Amino acid sequence: MVLVTGATGGLGRRIVRRLREQEIPARAFVRLTSRYGEFEQRGAEIFIGDLRQDKDIQKACQNTQYIISAHGSNGDAQAVDYRANIELIDRAKEAGVEHFVFISVLGADRGYEDAPTFKAKREVEKYLIASGLNYTILRPSGFASNLLPLAENFRQTGIYLLIGDPKSRTSIVSTDDLARIAVDSLTVEGARNKILPVGGSDILQREDIPRIFSRIFNRDPVVINPPMFVFDGVRSTVGLLNPKVYKGLGTLRTLLDNEFFCMPEDIANLESIFTMKMESLESFLRRYLAN
Repeated sequence: MVLVTGATGGLGRRIVRRLREQEIPARAFVRLTSRYGEFEQRGAEIFIGDLRQDKDIQKACQNTQYIISAHGSNGDAQAVDYRANIELIDRAKEAGVEHFVFISVLGADRGYEDAPTFKAKREVEKYLIASGLNYTILRPSGFASNLLPLAENFRQTGIYLLIGDPKSRTSIVSTDDLARIAVDSLTVEGARNKILPVGGSDILQREDIPRIFSRIFNRDPVVINPPMFVFDGVRSTVGLLNPKVYKGLGTLRTLLDNEFFCMPEDIANLESIFTMKMESLESFLRRYLAN
């Protein structure tokens, strides 16, 4: 049995699908308010719970061989990115879990003091490594599926909002590839007890993204490119009303103001370990958008 947290997210949903396509027993950790009917149809076991409740995590980990932690925090890095994962690791040890796959983030080890999610992910990485569990830590550079809503907006308006330096480099990974790697990491020997950066096949500049949209939809892009100080001004204004939101926006600022890309040798290593060819961002978007 494989327990998947964050099962209804863009990545988690793909992980559960892949497990069931391979007829691997899967337990999807979901909230009652989530849409999880697809999982029942695919034969996955549904566990309704709250990752902020230790007792729910303990129950979910019972009779599991593997865990894939793929959940995000929805702005609560302390409780969900950090505490829930620490509890998952502790309960995994109690349950005798054979392998733990943790979805971290590229740059978790760079010491971004203003980014709660990055800090939480790094502390969880260290805790997992010291736990004695077999593990794989995946550090994706960004999910291609997160661009789908932006692409749909571009389809309707032709407008693309690009905050910060358009020359910043990125290597956004196909979310389908990341799901495959997460599942295969459970059993592929080359992934055991490794930290693996995960990116797409190409190193892009952020200004390349609206150009890809333009090719897919055959329309000229209107790129709005405000500098970072505009974002900082908005963040500070919001922070006067809600300091918690101000702190949460630190992670977004870190993502907007820094480069997140994998080196070619990182991608070659992934392709060797998992015997696959990483998909380009444009290929991923065309599969989902070109119709």
